[in-house]
Amino acid sequence: MATSELIHPTPGTDANPAGTEAFPPFNLGRLLKTVFNPHPGERVAILIDLDDPRGMKDYSFLKNPALTIQAHAYHDFQQALKNRVLAELDLRGGEMFAFEKTGGSNLDLSDLCIDAEGRELSLEKDVYPNFDLILCISTYSATAPLTAFAKKYGFRGATLHGVNPIILASGLAVDYAEVSQTAEKMRLGMTRADWVEIDFTYSGETYTLHLDLGKQEAQKSHGLCLGGPDIANLPAGEIYYVPTGASGHFPHRYEDGTLGLMTVTGGRIVEAKLLKGDSNVIQAHNEKLKSDPVTGELGELGFGTQVLPVSGRDIQDEKVLGTFHVATGRSDHLGGSLTPDKFATKKNATHDDILFAPAKTPEIGAAQVRMFRDGKTTVLIENYHPTEYIMNLRNAA
Repeated sequence: MATSELIHPTPGTDANPAGTEAFPPFNLGRLLKTVFNPHPGERVAILIDLDDPRGMKDYSFLKNPALTIQAHAYHDFQQALKNRVLAELDLRGGEMFAFEKTGGSNLDLSDLCIDAEGRELSLEKDVYPNFDLILCISTYSATAPLTAFAKKYGFRGATLHGVNPIILASGLAVDYAEVSQTAEKMRLGMTRADWVEIDFTYSGETYTLHLDLGKQEAQKSHGLCLGGPDIANLPAGEIYYVPTGASGHFPHRYEDGTLGLMTVTGGRIVEAKLLKGDSNVIQAHNEKLKSDPVTGELGELGFGTQVLPVSGRDIQDEKVLGTFHVATGRSDHLGGSLTPDKFATKKNATHDDILFAPAKTPEIGAAQVRMFRDGKTTVLIENYHPTEYIMNLRNAA
């Protein structure tokens, strides 16, 4: 394919996207060095997802201007590897493979993949065992399935779904050694909590969600993958728990803007009620909860730790300090017990983050987020702003 036929994401957007002026330019070599500290000779591969993986042949997917994530994988990752980074870090490889889009967050991947020559290959036979570092730059998150495969085949990697110019210029341009240090300071001040309660507000009403945490060790997504096998989810920067139980109510904004009130009992959403919008969306959700109850299980509670610009992608925006999220569904990649085999159908075995942030859920207030730990209640967030307690943790020596 002639170079002139290759479509790059909109010119000019990469140089200085809004809100990214405070960050150094994106540098793939620096990112890989910090995140993995790779050993000389290690082999690197890139995975992308396509509706039809055969579009990988001769990089023909680049002719489609809608495939901006995949174009970033080619221009900002593979070409950087081939032209500079492999030599800088004394690495090998740089091959790219495409698999079929899963259609949902953290669903299992199909084994068939296609390389740039158009050959049909197997991820389990031809990719996972033959590469040391695997970067998955995709439409949907693949963290859960790749974490399982990393442990099986011994590779390290990173999932970077939804990459866009703002993420490249901010969330992937930060120093992850510093991100890790900040996350650890926050983690130590939030670990072994008994419970967290969140007061939501909508249309003059207050709804409270109670999440039991059972004094578990809080975990951190901090971007470093220095040991292995393991998978880093980038951009990183959050403290998270796998709830041991949950009850109460919370408002939820669906993708089309419909707002529903979730009723939570026994750790699961058991019913959705229309607050505003399309009743068909609520009906479909209730039918799913009835036919496959584990889809409503709350499998994560997470808190952002970084100061980052809003990117329009949850993968970065849930890492912003002052935001928080709960997630439904699959939790085995976080240390939980909900595995794909426990769902009624494979297509339901997703892990879906529900982000609460001013830009994402402007109609939903977060009056207060409080934690009970060591016999006392501490407020963590008020109206999407971190409290003095959180800021003192971050600023501790």
